Amino acid sequence: MDRSTLRRRIGPFTVAPLGLGCMNLSHAYGTPPPQGQAERLLLTALELGIDHFDTAALYGFGANETIIGRVLSAHRSRLLLATKGGLAGVLGKRVIDGSPEAIRGNCEESLRRLRTEVIDLYYLHRWDRRVPIEESVGAMAELVRQGKVRALGLSEVSAETLLKAHAVYPIAAVQNEYSLWTRNPEIAMLETCRAIGATLVAFAPLARGFLTDTLHDVSGLAPGDLRRTMPRFSAEHYPANLKLLSGFAAVAREVGCTPGQLALAWLIAKAEHIVAIPGTTRIEHLRENLGAAALRPPQEALARIDRLINQRTVAGARYGAAAQADIDTEEF
Repeated sequence: MDRSTLRRRIGPFTVAPLGLGCMNLSHAYGTPPPQGQAERLLLTALELGIDHFDTAALYGFGANETIIGRVLSAHRSRLLLATKGGLAGVLGKRVIDGSPEAIRGNCEESLRRLRTEVIDLYYLHRWDRRVPIEESVGAMAELVRQGKVRALGLSEVSAETLLKAHAVYPIAAVQNEYSLWTRNPEIAMLETCRAIGATLVAFAPLARGFLTDTLHDVSGLAPGDLRRTMPRFSAEHYPANLKLLSGFAAVAREVGCTPGQLALAWLIAKAEHIVAIPGTTRIEHLRENLGAAALRPPQEALARIDRLINQRTVAGARYGAAAQADIDTEEF
């Protein structure tokens, strides 16, 4: 990655506009890659200039943090390390628990697995509606005062919830899904983050592979692949969504990049307080993604794809009913 690329702020830190979402290495997309492959990818990312690595207690029920700790702890001073609590694996089950006790326990376990004395950016992974957001953030703020955490974030929340949390302790970042085909942050979150000085950290910026124009047949997705539960990838809606890709790929060819690079360049160009964290298990895709940071597509090209793929043209809901019940983001 070109270090001269305009850097972006997350709380007290500055990072490149593209980081690495590490979930894919342990979680959610079927069988994880072999450990050796995951280790090589993490080290290659560091060598290429990635300085923002994002994980969570939930991913692989601790396995993701464990591999990051094993591989990157020796290079700790070179990166912003972000993880999440309040959602973790408990006795083999996914459990949302935003109580102060759970947050403290999650943090201690993350510190141990990550082999670090301090977490740079600690997110509440999901708001536990049984617990006032002020109470959860208050417990997280205590972790800052104890020197275990440097900055706080929230994930998949609404602007209203963000403002309540920010009144308790400054929120440095909000991690919400954002891409051409998921525009929910444009309802209120993008502007609210700007107003309070927070960064919007965009996960799934490639629409879980859709915007790379390589996922043409979803019938062969692995049994454990979370896309099987997402309406947009269903047999009912995916054929309609695929029709959007021919025009999108044509614009990418005009610009002289891949569709995935164009999708990332569109996101980076949206606002200076956006940082994207695409994930991958393959080094060639990692290199391709990083190439987007240097792209400066014409505004006309960005406007065309903005009109082509958006909440009005994409078929199907973002999440199924069960996953939707766990999030707090604004919906169109």
